[in-house]
Amino acid sequence: MRILEKKYGQWLIFWTLAFIWGMSFILIKKGVEAFPPDIVGTLRISFTFLFFLPFALKNLHKLSWQNVKSLLVVGFIGNLFPAILFSVAETHVPSALAGMLNATTPIFTWIVGISFYRSRTHHLAIVGIAIGFLGTIGLMVNDLHHIFRSWNLYGLFILLATFFYGINTNELKYKLRELDAISIVSLGFFLSGPLAIAYMLVRGFPFDYVAVPHFYQGLFAVMTLAFLGSFLALILFNHFIKHTSAVFAASITYVIPIFALMWGALDGERIYFHHIIAMLIIISGVYLVNHDNIQTNKIALKQNIAEL
Repeated sequence: MRILEKKYGQWLIFWTLAFIWGMSFILIKKGVEAFPPDIVGTLRISFTFLFFLPFALKNLHKLSWQNVKSLLVVGFIGNLFPAILFSVAETHVPSALAGMLNATTPIFTWIVGISFYRSRTHHLAIVGIAIGFLGTIGLMVNDLHHIFRSWNLYGLFILLATFFYGINTNELKYKLRELDAISIVSLGFFLSGPLAIAYMLVRGFPFDYVAVPHFYQGLFAVMTLAFLGSFLALILFNHFIKHTSAVFAASITYVIPIFALMWGALDGERIYFHHIIAMLIIISGVYLVNHDNIQTNKIALKQNIAEL
């Protein structure tokens, strides 16, 4: 993309991605207003699978016994399961709040990397993790005056989804380096998409749901979510990260909750002031974790150079 060779083009794609991903949560909400959450999640994956199918068929020769396990992680743990979990959560969690909780993804990426992939770290990240979880607690409390009676436990579904995102990110980083990003994404959906379609057919979709209220609005919302939030955004992001630094790309994390909050407010959602404070606390924790990752990578690079 030639536009990314210019600084203004990079900022244009940056804000476009933040806008699209921030809008994803309100689209999920509109989907669950029409369909059960499991249908919303599998429908989203099914549409995305169809959008990526030409890319998958083109790259099918890259699928091997060596990478199929990791691609299954991408298809199911990185996409199908989180799509369902977010849909379940948003039956009781406002879309703006879901967007804020999604900001914990870098924190879980760090935890999974340290726990299972032997990635390096510094003490600064531990401080960031503690701060991030403090903010997460604040987001899951609806009423500060009745803390122990106002927990929104449906937020735990989102935290499980972001944990799965953390597994997916580390699997991409450490196990699929030989494949390009488009091949990874398209083949991941190639493995999970057919199962999602089969599940929907077993559940009677679309024939048993055509008569439900807001059927076409819900269908349009999920299709838009799949095309913009999963298909187009992933292609844009892959081009974006090739022309910018990893730090610049990761900074989108800080902006997505702002757009999610904006969409939620436009839809009449009620967000409390302490939720805003909690979101800022989480973003502060994410900043420390990202900063630690940058420093760790610099030290590792210096050590590799010294060994040459």
